[in-house]
Parts: sequence; C-alpha cells; structure tokens
Amino acid sequence: MTGELERRHDDVEPARGDGSTELGELIGRLAGDEEMDRETRGRLLGRLARLLGQGARRAGAAGIARGRLLADVLVEAAPHIPIRDLETLSRHHHGLVGEDLADNLVRVAGNATTAVGAAGGALAAVEFAAPPLLLTAPAQIAAETLVVAAIEVKLIAELHEAYGISVQGTGTVRGAAFVTSWARQRGVNPLEGGTFTSALGSAAKATLRKRMMRTFGRHLTTMGPLLTGAAAGAALNRAATKALAAKIRQDLRASAGLPPPLPGGKPR
Repeated sequence: MTGELERRHDDVEPARGDGSTELGELIGRLAGDEEMDRETRGRLLGRLARLLGQGARRAGAAGIARGRLLADVLVEAAPHIPIRDLETLSRHHHGLVGEDLADNLVRVAGNATTAVGAAGGALAAVEFAAPPLLLTAPAQIAAETLVVAAIEVKLIAELHEAYGISVQGTGTVRGAAFVTSWARQRGVNPLEGGTFTSALGSAAKATLRKRMMRTFGRHLTTMGPLLTGAAAGAALNRAATKALAAKIRQDLRASAGLPPPLPGGKPR
C-alpha cells in the first residue's frame, strides 16, 4: 500500500476543461498535512470559492439546493486527498500506534478543521461587511464545507490504517469508499472489500448529498458579522470532527475485534 491515494493516469479522471482537476488539487492541498499560515489558507480558500462559484452557475439552483454539486466535487476530489499508510503515520507521529496514534490523528484533524472554520468565518465576515460582494458568500461557505469534509475523509482513512483495517483498490475506489464512510458516519466494512467500486450507488449518493447539505447548513453560522462567525465556525468544526471520529473509532474497534477503551480513553 502506498502512502497516499495515487494520482495515476488510469486512476483519476482526465481534466474535463471545467476546473474539476484544479478543484480536486486545491481541496487535496487544503486537506493535506502541509503546515499552512492563515494568509495562505485564506488565499487558497478564496481561489476554491471562486471556482465553486463558476461551477454553481453551471449546475443551476437545483444542483446546489439538493447538494449535488458539493457531493460531486467531493467525490472528484477524493483521489487527490493524501492518505498515509500505517508506517508513515507512525513515523510522522513520533512512533505512536494503536489508540494513541488514533488520538493524535483526531487531535490534528480537529486542529485543521478549526483552522478552516476560522479562515472561512473570516472570509465570510469580509463579504458580510462588503454588500456588493455578498452574493459570493455562499461559495465561501461551500469552499469551507468541502475542505472540512475532505479533512474528515482523510481522518477516516487514516483511522482505518491505525486500527489495521486495510481498504484495497485504486485511489479512486478507496476514495469512494472513504467518502461513503464519511457520509454514513460508519467505518468501512472489510467484509465488503470485494464490492467496492469507483462509482457510488444511488443510495450512497443520496446519503452523501444529505450529509453535504447538513454540513453546509452548519457553516452558515460563519455569516455572523466581524469575528463572531469565525469563532463559531472554528468551535462547531472541532466539535463535529471529534463526534465523527468517536463514531468511526467505535466501528473500527468492533471490526478489528478490539474491546472498547477504559474510561478516560485508555485501551484495555
């Protein structure tokens, strides 16, 4: 297994001329492990928002209202999300394994979604204070929604590695499996490993669209004036990431045949 979802010519759809490749790369970078200052993160989020605004005009009101645009972009971006294997994860986290490694992964992901919430809230505050630009605010929220979802998809994939549950297949296939896991807030069932495909079924698509719209609705709090939106976005993102991780870890422990941790989070 490689350290990330590979970007091979036979694995990632070719560019369609509509910005989908750049969207995927931007989301992958914002969801990755790169240390990023606030200015860089804000600049990349702004670029992502502009691209999403262009896509929204093509998708039309129905595509946006039903979550189809956000769901499609997340699926397309999934192969660009860098996923580390267990050996790389342990090396990057000072030799930690098992529950300790999982704890660290959740902490880092929570910090990342907190930072995106703060940056997204700050961008929305700028739009709120500048009425001529207010119409671009939904694209800002969509950008934040997608990046937070991508960070959580990455977290889910790496938690599977931490618990020794391997999901096989190409980057596109594994990406679809982890996006579905994110939408359902459940771990990937290893017994279904032979049935994974790069295309989501109709039920999985519907679940993903609903989850994207719920996440989008949560990020509407970033529309508060000045820095109140940034603070709310940061706090809500961190809480939601921790809650998701708890559900996934419970599933993964069961799949791996591990007992639940003792009170205080320590393994038995």
